[in-house]
Amino acid sequence: MEPERECRVLSIQSHVVRGYVGNKAATFPLQVLGFEVDTVNSVQFSNHTGYAHWKGQVLNSDELHELYEGLKLNKVNQYDYVLTGYTRDTSFLAMVVDIVQELKQQNSNLVYVCDPVMGDKWNGEGSMYVPKDLLPVYRDKVVPVADIITPNQFEAELLTGRKIYTEKDALEVMDMLHSMGPETVVITSSDLQAPLGNDYLIALGSYRKTNADGTKITQRIRVESPKVDAVFVGTGDLFAAMLLAWTHKHPNNLKVACEKTVSAMQHVLQRTIKSAKAQAGEGNKPNSANLELRMVQSKKDIENPEIIVKATVL
Repeated sequence: MEPERECRVLSIQSHVVRGYVGNKAATFPLQVLGFEVDTVNSVQFSNHTGYAHWKGQVLNSDELHELYEGLKLNKVNQYDYVLTGYTRDTSFLAMVVDIVQELKQQNSNLVYVCDPVMGDKWNGEGSMYVPKDLLPVYRDKVVPVADIITPNQFEAELLTGRKIYTEKDALEVMDMLHSMGPETVVITSSDLQAPLGNDYLIALGSYRKTNADGTKITQRIRVESPKVDAVFVGTGDLFAAMLLAWTHKHPNNLKVACEKTVSAMQHVLQRTIKSAKAQAGEGNKPNSANLELRMVQSKKDIENPEIIVKATVL
C-alpha cells in the first residue's frame, strides 16, 4: 500500500502555557489523527482568560507577517489546510486573509477552516466578546476565502444579519453562508428545541459542492448531543480541529465526519467533567483549573471514537 501523503496544517491560534485552548486544543488531536501541524501562536498567555489571573503577550500583524516570511524564504510554506480561531485584532485578521490567499494561489486545493469566534448567547441574549469592528472583516474578507466555517448560532446570525428561530431559518442562514463562499457550514450549537428533548443541544451541518461537470451535491444534517452541565473552554477549538480531520478522511460525507467529531467531543467532555468533580471534591463546584479538557487521557477516543452520537439527514 502507498503511504498516505503527508498532510500539513498551518494553525494560527492562541497558545496557553497551562491547559487546552487554541493551538493547545487543536494540535494534539490533529497530530494523533496523522497531520503535521505548524503552529503560529497569536497570543502566548499563562492560561486561558476564564481564570482569575492571566499574563502574557500578544502577537501583532507585523510579527505574524515576519514569521510567515521566514517560512517563505525557506520555501516551506506549503500547506493543505489553514486553521484559525479566536482573534481580537482587525489588522491581524486581515493579515491572516492575505496569507490564506497567497497559500491558495500556490495550492488551489488548500482548505481553510475558520471558526469565526465573535460571541455567544447566554440565557437567550447574544453578546460579542470581541471588538465590534471584527464583524465586517469576518463577513467581507474572511468568510469569502473560507472553505469550512464553524460558527455558533449567534455568530451565524451576525454574519448574515438574520435571526434563527426555527430549523428552517437555520437552513436558510446556512444557504446564505454558502453563497458567501464556504462549501461546508456547521452551526456548532444553537438554542433550537431538540426533538430528543431539553437535555440535548442541536448542531446543524450543511455541505454544498459543485462538481466539475456542473452537478451539485447538497447534504444537510442535524446532530443532537447530550448537554454537559459545566462551562468548558477550548471546546470550539477542539471541534474545529477534529472537523478538519474527519472531513479530510470522509471528504464527501458530512454525516460521518460530524458523528465522529461530536462523539469524540462527548467522550472528552464526559471524561473531563468526571475528573473535574473528583478533583473538586464532594459538594464543591469545579474551578477553571479542574475543568481543563482531559485531552491526553482521551487519546484513544480522539483517534478512533466510538460513535455515541448519530446525525440525522435532513
